[in-house]
Amino acid sequence: MMLLACALIAATTLIAKALGQGIGAGGGSPLHPLQVSAGRFLFAWLALMPIVAILRPSLKSAKLPYHIGRSVAGWAGVTCLFAASAYMRLADATAISFLNPIVAMILAIPLLSERVGPWRWAAAGLALIGAMVLIRPGSEAFQPVVFVALASALFLGLEAIMIKVLAGGEPPLRILVINNTIGMLIAVTAASFVWIWPTTTQWLMLALLGSIMVCAQTCFIQAMKSGDASLVMPIFYATLIFAAIYDFALFGIVPPATSFIGAALIVGGALLLAWRESNRRKNAS
Repeated sequence: MMLLACALIAATTLIAKALGQGIGAGGGSPLHPLQVSAGRFLFAWLALMPIVAILRPSLKSAKLPYHIGRSVAGWAGVTCLFAASAYMRLADATAISFLNPIVAMILAIPLLSERVGPWRWAAAGLALIGAMVLIRPGSEAFQPVVFVALASALFLGLEAIMIKVLAGGEPPLRILVINNTIGMLIAVTAASFVWIWPTTTQWLMLALLGSIMVCAQTCFIQAMKSGDASLVMPIFYATLIFAAIYDFALFGIVPPATSFIGAALIVGGALLLAWRESNRRKNAS
């Protein structure tokens, strides 16, 4: 189930890249990342509505400010990731966005008053070295668009903090519906300032993007419910493999050795952090 979620999540960045570059647009212009993000949230929201109509979940929450904060951070993170994916190798943009657990760890110090030990700092250092290998500052291969990918990691890390707060007592479906509803309103409003009318093909691609994202979120939640997080989460990094495969299959892009090394260091840091967190919970219980 987690592998399916990985394949679907990587597919969303592939579709976003195609829309951002005007590939397969049926004669239309490339779409702005804000518009691509709006399509993701709008059609994800529409896909959720039949489920809401059938299950009628309670959407009342005492943590609305956190829902709003999570939705804003999530929308910003997704938009930055889509923007970076349009101009970078998919595997590189995805790998940099995977810095978000490290960002969340650092943000948890002032926001959640958490204490961070040497193991977690070591994980952060390893991941940041990987990011430097990918970014290659000062080299001819350096691309300023990497700052957009880094912004994605920052916003997604902040979203992770909000999710951690919401996880206590909030049903997953409520979180999913509220997040997509608020995200849709933000995304559509932001996109209205750069809106160009999509072609029929682009509308279909946007609808596919939103639908795939809902399926990916559902698979991810189901995988987390059915297995131990410490065993399931490492599989999530297979998203990098799918991103590289998609990039090669559709764009003929072969990642250089530095991409593999940098991605391995980032994933290694994230896995070390996940392992340490798992041990910490077991010791606490």
